[in-house]
Amino acid sequence: MKVIGITGGVGAGKSTVLDMIRKNCRCFILIADEAAHEVERRGQACYDELVGLLGEDILAPDGEIDKKKMAQKIFAAGNKELLRGVNAIVHPRVKEYILGLIEEYRIRGNVDFFFIEAALLIEDGYRAICDELWYVYAPKEVRAGRLKTSRGYTDEKIEDIMSSQNDDETFRKFCDHVIENSGDMEETREQIKVLLDLKDPLRS
Repeated sequence: MKVIGITGGVGAGKSTVLDMIRKNCRCFILIADEAAHEVERRGQACYDELVGLLGEDILAPDGEIDKKKMAQKIFAAGNKELLRGVNAIVHPRVKEYILGLIEEYRIRGNVDFFFIEAALLIEDGYRAICDELWYVYAPKEVRAGRLKTSRGYTDEKIEDIMSSQNDDETFRKFCDHVIENSGDMEETREQIKVLLDLKDPLRS
């Protein structure tokens, strides 16, 4: 089983690429944000520490952590130390969770690929976990257009997010393969077919 990390800037089309992959090979796909939600649930690894750090006012009526309340508290405070504290709690537990799943799927032996999708794949040290890193690329103007259409983002919000992420040069430096995903779906499919070493055309 090969472990592959998928990364790229906001609006690059990582979900589209992963959807193509899901339909065409025996794989398990893990979204790192979903893993973070799992370890933050009540009774799981991060819950008590996060509530201790941020207070009980981040909880929903059912006792679970309310992601929106948590984000508002972190960013309204304008305190980078608070954000670092949250990341120091969550990121190691997410990695532990992912490593456990990788081992579980190795034992099962029923998939050929284990994909991890994360925007911060490089910064969070997933190179040590993955056999390969794949970078999904689209030009800034294409990504901005997608974000305006699909999510209704303003120019300011788009610029804010993009400026906080790695630039194209950094992604290319640290990743093993680049998937050009600028809009021609046939070209994207062909690149994925080559990377997965598939003989037949991709199913759409």
